[in-house]
Amino acid sequence: MPIDTGDTAWVLASSALVLLMTPGLAFFYGGLARAKNANATIMHSLMCIGIVSVTWVLWGYSLAFGPDWGGMGFIGTLEWFGLNGVSADVAHSGYAATIPHQAYMIFQAMFAIITPALITGAFAERMKFSTFVVFVVLWSTFVYAPVAHWVWAMDENASAIGWLGKMGALDFAGGTVVHINSGIAALAAALIFGRRLGFGKEPMEPHNIPFVVLGAGLLWFGWFGFNAGSAVAAGGRATNAFVVTNTAAAAAALTWVAMSWILARKPSVVGAASGAVAGLVAITPASGFVGVIPSIIIGIGAGVFCYVAVQALIKMKVDDSLGVWGVHGIGGTWGAVATGLFVGVGYWSLAEGVSRGEQVMKQVVATGVVWVWSFVVTALILLVLKYTMGLRVSEKEEEEGLDVSQHSEPAYRL
Repeated sequence: MPIDTGDTAWVLASSALVLLMTPGLAFFYGGLARAKNANATIMHSLMCIGIVSVTWVLWGYSLAFGPDWGGMGFIGTLEWFGLNGVSADVAHSGYAATIPHQAYMIFQAMFAIITPALITGAFAERMKFSTFVVFVVLWSTFVYAPVAHWVWAMDENASAIGWLGKMGALDFAGGTVVHINSGIAALAAALIFGRRLGFGKEPMEPHNIPFVVLGAGLLWFGWFGFNAGSAVAAGGRATNAFVVTNTAAAAAALTWVAMSWILARKPSVVGAASGAVAGLVAITPASGFVGVIPSIIIGIGAGVFCYVAVQALIKMKVDDSLGVWGVHGIGGTWGAVATGLFVGVGYWSLAEGVSRGEQVMKQVVATGVVWVWSFVVTALILLVLKYTMGLRVSEKEEEEGLDVSQHSEPAYRL
């Protein structure tokens, strides 16, 4: 099948949209942090762009999407190291028959970039920058790449070669690979890092709510590339994904605001932004498989479940600084299960011979496996770093703020 210029243009534009999500995340997280840690928090997202952009083209893409190693469906080989054999002119028919292989590679690079950036909200305001750099390299290699291979790896005949893909688990745009993976890693990080100094005793409010809203807006905008771009063609499936993405985000934003209005007596601005992100997370795995009515249900569920999860973790005194587990871990889990519940309702169809109950069980298995893998391997990486390089800045540096202690650049000079 010849390369289609329209499909190629759409995927390249979608890649740019997804890249914009990471600066959007930087504003979202930077606004949620305290003023003395704003630059350091933003720097985490920017460095993920730099680090993963290089590691992805060297070995990450080959491990995640390359030919399977050993026939186990666990990890790719290094056959495509340095993009060897990944053409800028010829398609890989298993991934996308009408766009160059490198176009698909760079689209997937943007997913690989934002996933570790999402985790950074869990340890914001207390991680050593030098250790952070090493963590991103290790996590992207040993946590992200295997999970991406399990779910999305294909051969040239478009047959799944990753073991979860062969099992029939559905993840259109990254609910399992990106959001559960990062959200559960965030929970492991919050537990291993421990609480910030003064947690539960002094205010740790967002220092710049306009930044939070700006970041959420950029995320929402970029998410159209994230989900609709995953159709890897400009057509009906991309259109459906675009529509349900917007609808779910809106439903979740309204739901979170309603929850805060009822339970906290005020309609929260941060809640509206957080709710929109939760809805975007939850619709991600389902966006190519469900119609508009299920997307509203998925969005409402995200608003409720993610709000409750964030509040519950605070009450348990676990310091996931910026609520990553509640929004991405729980939102991604709900979205993955909801994909099984609603696939084929209003759009697409269940796989031939598979009952809805069977599909839900496949989604539950995939979700559980990624929960365990992400938590255990992230914990091992962090513990090794803790006892070698050290994870946290000193108490003095934490009190001073990471902007000054790690970068000598305060966000504000008043």
